[in-house]
Amino acid sequence: MNTSTNKSDCPELSVPLPIFFTIGVFSLMENLLVVVAVIYNRNLHSPMYCFMCSLAGFNTIASLTKTCENVLLVFAHVGQLEKQGSSETKIDDVIDSLICMSFVGSILSFLAIAVDRYISIFHALRYHNIMTMRLTGTSLGIIWTTCGVSAIFMVRFFDVKFIMICFVCLFLISFAVICFLYIYMFMLARNHARKIAAVNSGGGDKCRLRWWGSSMRGALTLTILFGAFVVCWAPFFLHLIIMTVCPTDPYCECYRSLFQLHLLLLTSHALIDPAIYAFRSAELRHTFRKMLLCS
Repeated sequence: MNTSTNKSDCPELSVPLPIFFTIGVFSLMENLLVVVAVIYNRNLHSPMYCFMCSLAGFNTIASLTKTCENVLLVFAHVGQLEKQGSSETKIDDVIDSLICMSFVGSILSFLAIAVDRYISIFHALRYHNIMTMRLTGTSLGIIWTTCGVSAIFMVRFFDVKFIMICFVCLFLISFAVICFLYIYMFMLARNHARKIAAVNSGGGDKCRLRWWGSSMRGALTLTILFGAFVVCWAPFFLHLIIMTVCPTDPYCECYRSLFQLHLLLLTSHALIDPAIYAFRSAELRHTFRKMLLCS
């Protein structure tokens, strides 16, 4: 993904290729471990973990794509691959499109998880009637089909500036929608929890409070995941905005000279997510131990 043409006095930051390769390999292993863990443990066969597994799947695509790109760059450096050939250009377009697919899939997965957490908190008694596994499967099918179509579309029209503008707008709109949903959810959750605690200390209320506590922990986990997503992807999208708004300004070029650092953050997102899963979910930690220790 080559979108930086430095024309200013700011030296272009270069990140060593082995760093990208190491992050790509480790993130690929981590996200595959998450996918296998969700499939392996029946206790994780719930809508939230299915959507989380989908998120890990898109992270796996991003990690695999960057790892393959790094391998191709190694071949290019040793003279085994023509850098300006038509086949290299097509491969570069496919790699960029798969990364775009990973981004779109991550956004849609976060949105699906946010809706799932909202229903689990504010429609707890009807949650299992609303969020059925059939609906979950249909939602996942729509998400993956949409991402597949968008990837093909990106391969065909990637050089069109309108696509870049749509890409940036999708990020900004999705960020605003998900932030609004989470803020609204936590504000309502705080008010409901206070009302439940103020009624009395009966056993039923204790059960409801435990349910609320569990649901809110899940919502908080997804908030942390989304925060990590924004931190890792926002510099890259600011780079795209700068390319569109001020492509020749020297100050903008200074920011664009950090493009490889933005790519490093983008790649690191797939490495950070599984660590958050393991840190926040005791069930996942237990499953990881069983799988890794073969017990």
